[in-house]
This record gives sequence, structure tokens and C-alpha cells, in this order.
Amino acid sequence: MRRQKFVVVGGGFFGLYLSEFLALNGHAVLLCEREPDFMRRASHNNQARVHNGYHYPRSVLTALRSRVSFPRFVAEFRDCVVSDFHTFYLIGSKLGKVTPAQFAKFCDRIGAPYEVAPNWLRSLTNPNFIEACFSAVEYAFNADALRSVMHSRIASAGVEWRLETTVERVRNERLRLAATIRNADGSTEDVVADQIFNCTYSNINHLLTSSALPAIALKHEMTEMCIVQVPEVLQNVGVTVMCGPFFSVMPFPPLRRHSFSHVRYTPRYECFEEQSGDPTRFWTAKPAASSWEFMRRDAARHMPILGDCRHEDSLWEVKTVLPRSETDDSRPILFRPNHGLPGLHSILGGKIDNVYDVIAVIEAQGIVTRTGSMRP
Repeated sequence: MRRQKFVVVGGGFFGLYLSEFLALNGHAVLLCEREPDFMRRASHNNQARVHNGYHYPRSVLTALRSRVSFPRFVAEFRDCVVSDFHTFYLIGSKLGKVTPAQFAKFCDRIGAPYEVAPNWLRSLTNPNFIEACFSAVEYAFNADALRSVMHSRIASAGVEWRLETTVERVRNERLRLAATIRNADGSTEDVVADQIFNCTYSNINHLLTSSALPAIALKHEMTEMCIVQVPEVLQNVGVTVMCGPFFSVMPFPPLRRHSFSHVRYTPRYECFEEQSGDPTRFWTAKPAASSWEFMRRDAARHMPILGDCRHEDSLWEVKTVLPRSETDDSRPILFRPNHGLPGLHSILGGKIDNVYDVIAVIEAQGIVTRTGSMRP
């Protein structure tokens, strides 16, 4: 059996960042990703929003964590962040869960900058459905650029990686962990490691249950993120209507288009994985039809100009959250140290800037200590 200090399973952004962190602290790291390249699933197929707290008026803790992480992420990945557009948060007057006064008070509480939106933006809205408009400071990230940066960083840090490689199961092996790995050529081998990090997002329970370990209670949603061409006046604009069954239209840098999502129509169907539930993956096939027309029509009631958006494509992906997020819209990280086996750690983040919380909790647990070689 081959011996390795750490094995990281999953080459999304979290797996890449964690692998670099471990390697820069002097550890031998093997990173395994089942796709042909890194960051091809949830790390790419999302809204690409770099959160600054505005999105979470019902979870002040999540908002505050975003406020802390926002400047750090923007500084660390400045070449991957797109900031040359205007961001607006609109307050819906029907079915909304927050009033303009409540939103302003919330922004004051978390220290998020805002002001009344300019007249040209307000003139694009339907006053029967939009009660107030605010300018905000929020950016987007380019997942393709981020992938390239992280690829270079893990190479520089000395991380060993394998693509089209699956970790099939984990077991005890003489006080250590043995991971059975299926390589791209179909061959299998066992790698013995001190610790294994399960960063497979929606497939966290797949690795656990295939290893005869208890599943973690999670909620999965098959989601449709529409990719659209917006009218000229909205080319450099991001709009979010909140807080309720509304929508967001955000620049999507990888495709030089906008993403279009809707609280009501983006989730197509859902599945709960309970501790004793069936972990069968339900998202092997995407729905046959797009919900774009439903999104467009509802958005056009609030901003008539959005009725002129042109749907070009849809990104289908599984969104995984903790069940408790259903009630308060929070996005905490999931960190289950030694889950099922000593040294096997499962990690799930709800937003890309959650990665800093992951590193903090790993350090707090004493799993890895920071050395002088770590990036600031």
C-alpha cells in the first residue's frame, strides 16, 4: 500500500484551497477529482456571486461572516473578481419578507454600504411590485479564471493530483485510513493516509455510505441556472429582488452573459438524506424542460424590461444545504471531524467565501497548525 499524509477527495474550489493549505504547511497531499478537470460542477455552475452580506437579512451571522470574508476574497483573488458593474437590491412589495426600512436597518447593523438607487434604475421597475431600490457593493467571480489560478497554486505548493479518479471507499488500516482509489485507467489501489478530507459537496454521503458509515442529514435540490442575454441597459447591472419568492440577474463572467435564477423556479425537485435515509443519488438526469418562461414572466412583472431577456442555455447542478437552512436561509459550513472513522473529515460549504471558515475550524480543531509558509 502506498502511504500518504493527507488525501483530499473532491477538486472543487474547497478541495483545491484545502489541498494547498495542507501542502504549504509541510504535508504530503494527494488530491483526487472524478471529473476530467477541477471546478467543473458546483464551483462553476452557480450564480458566481461574491457575497457581501446583503443576501441574508434573515441570518445575521451568515451576513456578518460574508462581510468579513468579502474583502479577503477580493484581495486574494483580485484577478478572478469582476467588479465593473452596478449591483442593486430591490424590495418586493408583494409576498416580501422584509420591508425597505428593515433592509436598511439590517445593512446598517452589518456595516454593508448602501444608498438609494438612481432614478434610471427605479424607472425600469414596476412600482406596483417594487417598493424600494438600493445600490449595493457586490461582485462576481470568474470560475474559469479561479480554476486556472488554483491549478497553478496547488502545483507550486507541491500537491499531487489525479483527475478522473474516484475514491470508492475508506476503511481502518492499522490505526490509519486506507482509501480504495479507482484511477482513470480503471486500475485500483489502496492509499494509506493519516487523514482524509471528504470535500465532494453533493456526494459527501456517497463516499460515507459506500464505506458503510452513517450518512449526514442533507438537503439536495436539482437546480436550473439560466444563462441569458440581457437588454443593453442591463449589460453592466446585477439585480436581486428580495426577500421572498423572487429572482436574481447577475453577470456570469465565464460566459460573458448573465445568470438568471428564481427562488420559486430554479429548484426543480428535492431530496432529503437523513441519517438513516436512502443515499441513492437522484440527480443522474436533468429535467426535460426548462422553467425559463416562468422565470421570465414573473421577472417582467417586477421589471418589464426583463421580459426582453434572451435565454441561451441552462446550467443544471445539484445544490446541497443543511436542512436547518430551510427556516432561516443561513449558510453555515458543515464540518464533521472524525465522522464514522478517526481521521475522516467531511466538509460542506454553502458559499465560495465559506472556505475561510473551513480553514479556521480545521485550525481550531488542531487538525493542522499554520506555519510561516502559508499564504496570508
